[in-house]
Amino acid sequence: QLQASGGGIVRPGDSLRLSCAASGLTLNRNNMGWFRQAPGKEREIVAVIRWSGSTYYEDAVKGRFTASRSTAENTMYLQMNNLKPEDTAVYYCAADTDRSVSITNSRSYDYWGQGTEVTVSS
Repeated sequence: QLQASGGGIVRPGDSLRLSCAASGLTLNRNNMGWFRQAPGKEREIVAVIRWSGSTYYEDAVKGRFTASRSTAENTMYLQMNNLKPEDTAVYYCAADTDRSVSITNSRSYDYWGQGTEVTVSS
């Protein structure tokens, strides 16, 4: 029901835009999150768009990443600018259909995309 895409191999300072296309659920009725998992590390929150439209960003990406959504396309985006090597990870989109208050907890999310890999390397 969630299809993530847009990953790739880029150099430090470059930009990428990830997409998460939803089917079978409506993005603006759910909390939608972007998570990432780097090799050997636990999955961590990156950004959230609440059903209300408000956003949350993890400190390391504030000012560089922007989460947005298109109601018409039922698609969520993550614009990533000024990418750094430490942004290298598999990025996942996820849907929290219960609109949990624990938006940073991966356990709050009940639908997950398959992941798209981002590699930032010189």
